[in-house]
Amino acid sequence: MRRHHRSIWTNSGLSIALSAAAGVITSALCMMLFAAFTYYLMDSMAFSDFFGTASLAVGGLTGGYTCGRFRRRKGLAEGIICGAVMYAAIGIIGLAAARELLSIKKLLLLAAFSAAGGVSGVNSKRPKNLRTD
Repeated sequence: MRRHHRSIWTNSGLSIALSAAAGVITSALCMMLFAAFTYYLMDSMAFSDFFGTASLAVGGLTGGYTCGRFRRRKGLAEGIICGAVMYAAIGIIGLAAARELLSIKKLLLLAAFSAAGGVSGVNSKRPKNLRTD
């Protein structure tokens, strides 16, 4: 007899937290990559604002896409929530490290890209080994 295990993606709080963590990690990796690129290959810091914004956008898209792809429902709303959770996590890290608050523009950026990622994740092809029961 086959056992039916509940997936971690059925719990909305846990799945949003995992997706937001994936987005924050992706954003941090992009920032490290762009920092190394700037340090070793460029002479000036002219593109540092663009690289920071691009890293947040890629992280938000990744977090929203992960949530939408595995949850398979409410991609827009859960993407926005995932972006807000990412904003809170990055804000807490930034407050602890640099004692500065994030601007509201970063919240809007993360919410927009996470919502787009959530919608595209819901509309993507279903993963083969996903259990929803």
